[in-house]
Amino acid sequence: FELLYMEHFINLLGIMMNVSCEKINFDFARQLLPAVYISVFITGLIANAWGLKSLLQNWNKLKIINVFVLNLGLADILYLLMLPFLVVYYFLKSKWIFGAVFCKITRFFFNLNLYGSIGFLTCISVYRYLAIVHPIRVIGRISVTHSVVTTVIVWVLVSIQSLPDMFFAKSYENKTDKCFDTTSQLYVEDYMKYSLGWTVTGFCIPFLITLGCYGHLAVVLCTIQRIDKVQKQRSLKLLLILIILLSVCYIPYHTFKNLNLKSRVLLKQGQCREWSNEVYIAYQISRGLVCLNSAINPLVYLHGKENTLLQLRQLLQRARRSNTNLACTGACDVYNTNRQF
Repeated sequence: FELLYMEHFINLLGIMMNVSCEKINFDFARQLLPAVYISVFITGLIANAWGLKSLLQNWNKLKIINVFVLNLGLADILYLLMLPFLVVYYFLKSKWIFGAVFCKITRFFFNLNLYGSIGFLTCISVYRYLAIVHPIRVIGRISVTHSVVTTVIVWVLVSIQSLPDMFFAKSYENKTDKCFDTTSQLYVEDYMKYSLGWTVTGFCIPFLITLGCYGHLAVVLCTIQRIDKVQKQRSLKLLLILIILLSVCYIPYHTFKNLNLKSRVLLKQGQCREWSNEVYIAYQISRGLVCLNSAINPLVYLHGKENTLLQLRQLLQRARRSNTNLACTGACDVYNTNRQF
């Protein structure tokens, strides 16, 4: 869905079918995305380099969750290294000068980062949930080897999901001066079907798993009364921030991406919608928001340090023991009172 081709296509349809279509503001992407990409590149590179350095300094103490954190950081770095090429692309008014193959590689790494990040955040969420809520059930059953195997599975699944995208045209036929983020208008129907399936398997299912883990964890924290109030507030605040970040970065992108594809399909069929321009602008904004995950992820996974999880788990265990002892003491008092009578 790109600039000159779409403008020509809209005008042609309007002339041939006497359809009045609202002009799409294609300049919006060129005005917004370069500034966002530059900011994310600088911030994300510094944050991820600092996070990876911290992990490497404590490599001998590598724990289960740190394997996921390490791979999350690597996924972010791969994408961040592609951003300067996209900045040049938009500064040159959507003219791609790096070749068709590298265009597809750039888009592939974006998808690899996006869905790899979702996958590893889901793994971190599940591990946090099991380690805090069900520590006795998982102790000794989950090892670093398990986390490494899980990591390999995530990479393989994400690569398989992202690979078909490279077979869709990313420029006009016989031309390589464009680098579409989806595909050309010629294949938009097939791409929309692919995108919908990708959204369900790559985002919706992992997001629901993450939401379920953090939701139950929040219930556990609220239910147990004998946890330090300050610690409980910090933990609940962290859970809320994580859900907000996931929602802001990922939900708008997948929603407006598919709506934008739908408007393109309708346009190809000669149907104009009043909301097409608004959806296009919203989609461009969501593209800026989704790339923020590469800068935000280090702030999120820093809270997943093993010592932080250990402290919270110990607080929960102490609270449970206190509740058990209190219940036992009450039962014993009743028993002794009954013996007196």
